[in-house]
Amino acid sequence: MQNVSILGCGWLGKSLAVSLLNDGYTVKGSTTSEEKLETLEFNNIEPYIIDISSFEEFDSFLNSDILIIAITSKDIDGFENLISQIENSSIQKVIFISSTSVYGRLNKVMTEEDEVLKTPLTEIENLFRENTFFETTIIRFAGLFGDTRHPSNWFKNGRKIPQPKGFVNMIHKEDCIHIIHEIIDQNCWNITFNACSNHHPTRREFYTFAKVSNGLAIPEFEENEVVKWKIISSKKVQEVLGYTFINDNLLSI
Repeated sequence: MQNVSILGCGWLGKSLAVSLLNDGYTVKGSTTSEEKLETLEFNNIEPYIIDISSFEEFDSFLNSDILIIAITSKDIDGFENLISQIENSSIQKVIFISSTSVYGRLNKVMTEEDEVLKTPLTEIENLFRENTFFETTIIRFAGLFGDTRHPSNWFKNGRKIPQPKGFVNMIHKEDCIHIIHEIIDQNCWNITFNACSNHHPTRREFYTFAKVSNGLAIPEFEENEVVKWKIISSKKVQEVLGYTFINDNLLSI
């Protein structure tokens, strides 16, 4: 399988597309912005304008072996229409990029076996998981950072940071891309993975480090909240794929 379509060539999707091109894949990429078409072309990504809420036909874009879905839309109707088109396309495998936000803060370590919240995102996950026309692997990424997305830029304008005694669940873009490569290379389908660094400093420790290391003032925190937290376990992705995180110490990056 050498043909990949990436629905959503944004912060993560564009970098993923470039890395797949470097590995010899032919890559189609979508954006919702006319202005970004030139950037995709410049990077040798075959460009498409696609908005799943428009209910247009995406035949040419879906003429691939693998579809990677990297958009933030929660439009259930749009996804149902997209899935019906995938069923009638050459797509055999799908990677759906989800989020660890599907887990509630239950003051415990959360695995893929734990119950998830009832949200549009979990409903969309199930649409893909239950479809038998193609095989889907779902990746629930933790908080994304890397490159231009630096945690020191979050909680600006004197905004106090909540839950300082809670724990951070983060993953670097480089690890996201490598995990997706491993899923494709190892032909690992019909499975759900959490993907998160194994390092979980407190929110106070992490955001203080992020701000100060970037030359900013020590942030303020909401001090009187009832403590609610979760720690995302990535044990499954490490065991099944034999994956070792590249950026596994959040205070040394």
